[in-house]
Amino acid sequence: MKHKHSAAGRSGSYRVALGGIVSALCLTVMFLAGVMPALYIAAPMAAGMLMLILAEEVSRAWGWLTYIAVSLLSLIVIPDKEAALMFILFFGYYPLLRSILAKITPRGLRFAVKLAIYNVFLIADYLLTVYVLGLPTFADTLPWMYAALLIGANLLFLMYDALLSRIGRFYRNYFVKRVLGRRRK
Repeated sequence: MKHKHSAAGRSGSYRVALGGIVSALCLTVMFLAGVMPALYIAAPMAAGMLMLILAEEVSRAWGWLTYIAVSLLSLIVIPDKEAALMFILFFGYYPLLRSILAKITPRGLRFAVKLAIYNVFLIADYLLTVYVLGLPTFADTLPWMYAALLIGANLLFLMYDALLSRIGRFYRNYFVKRVLGRRRK
């Protein structure tokens, strides 16, 4: 039996099953932040990367539905609410948004838009973490530390964005072709 590789060729049961598997994997990865608090940033990043599978295998729209489901479930079941917040506010949807942002030309404008979206996330995350979740602030921190933290966070984002590109290429060019034995259109 030959597989159809377009979103239209995927059966409803295939889409639901793959969405469920990716959702379960995302939540499992997010649970790691509760087990190992040092992973509170890495876990939402890794969970977001799993959204690439849905975008590639089914459709970006199906990825958005899965993102919404994982976001709601993470608020309920994930013990580390800060990690859940990071997934909801940025890392869960950004891998899906990247293909839309890729259409922005010129390249410098696309880069600026990506950084602006990320920095809005940083501000929103900080405000919600401090004023809603009640976690401690950096009130006693020297002003230059804020700048250093912001620069470091933006460098982290640039590495994450580059990693998403590489993972997408790896998935399409190696995993699908060599591991799954399929050719992409």
